Amino acid sequence: MNFGALSERLAHVRGEIARRQAATGWTHPVTIVAVTKGFELDAVEAALAAGLTDLGENRVQEALAKIDTPAGGRATWHLIGHLQRNKAKHVPGRFALVHSLDAAALAEELDRRAAAHGTAVRVLLQVNVAGETQKSGCAPGDAAPLARRVAALAHLKLEGLMTIAPFTDDVDEQRRTFRGLHALRDGLQEEGLWLPTLSMGMSADYGPALEEGATVIRLGTALFGPRGTTPGPAAGAGAGGAGRAATPQSGAGLEAA
Repeated sequence: MNFGALSERLAHVRGEIARRQAATGWTHPVTIVAVTKGFELDAVEAALAAGLTDLGENRVQEALAKIDTPAGGRATWHLIGHLQRNKAKHVPGRFALVHSLDAAALAEELDRRAAAHGTAVRVLLQVNVAGETQKSGCAPGDAAPLARRVAALAHLKLEGLMTIAPFTDDVDEQRRTFRGLHALRDGLQEEGLWLPTLSMGMSADYGPALEEGATVIRLGTALFGPRGTTPGPAAGAGAGGAGRAATPQSGAGLEAA
């Protein structure tokens, strides 16, 4: 694929980060995770050439095919999709941050695998703030006990929370989800957990996420263009800007960016 528009798209995203933060008073840095899901290795190379070193994948097997390459070895990899327990063995030493921890059993398996690897794995707790049955993530009411349990595991480092907003053009609904995650994080911090990371916002809705305090945004089509086609002009600002940038698919596609 031709990723000639990537620099223009990235400049647009960075401009949106500055504009949205200025409008709402946020001053913290925002990490852009370039999601290479559904793209070939040339997307990895293009991202690195553009200065994007934080790359994300939804599925472990697709990620490994990119990580275990010379280009992949130069990136910092994020696992942003649902992690099955039988895939946890592939995480230590390969993924810098797992965004999608959502169950105690998975946490314990990942902790065991990290211990065997002689390392610690950085994780975020995925919370299904909107309560959508088709999406992964723990219920908001289960987040506090699960967070405490994860924080007690010796080989996991709990650093924050992640959520996915409903796939809708209703900016108010998106905003309620992001605001809910932020409020949940603040409540957990009042209980003594230090959780600086809020991973929220994808190509279609990163604008409202930034306004609600996102510290990490996960962008695929907003940077690379539509999957499977040649990228066109620079993408819009996400929901609240030029409209939606991606059409969700069913199943695993719900974790897309």
